[in-house]
Amino acid sequence: MKVILLQIDKTQDSYLIEGIENYTKRIKNYTDFNIVTINVPKAVRQRSHGEQKAAEAKLILSHLLPEDTLVLLDEKGKGYSSVDFAKFISQKQNASVKQLFFVIGGPFGFDEQIYKRANATVALSQMTFSHQMVRLFFTEQLYRAFTIIKGEKYHHV
Repeated sequence: MKVILLQIDKTQDSYLIEGIENYTKRIKNYTDFNIVTINVPKAVRQRSHGEQKAAEAKLILSHLLPEDTLVLLDEKGKGYSSVDFAKFISQKQNASVKQLFFVIGGPFGFDEQIYKRANATVALSQMTFSHQMVRLFFTEQLYRAFTIIKGEKYHHV
């Protein structure tokens, strides 16, 4: 299974980039994993929130095939423990999902068409984090999920 993290705009803080790169290397020991950055034109950032979300939606959808599984990382999503998230990932593997996309939206969230296309919505926390920090937290949790699936010592129960 190929796992793709779609993110709106690049990560800017070096300490976050370093952490994300660290976990990305680790994840690649378990699965094909890539991070795809969607660059939103500056002209779009000057539009209304709704127009920005609609423009971002078009860019997100352009990366997807109809058979791809789309999971939104959204504060309104379903909360999982790390073990339950590992079960979620394992279930996708067992269902022979070829491409599993996780998406971190822009600063104003997702357009309604993205919610309609999504196969699932996951909350990393009930708290609100910057989109840049979510990238690090998500890659760590994805790595943790694979270590749980493999029964490795990284996660302590």
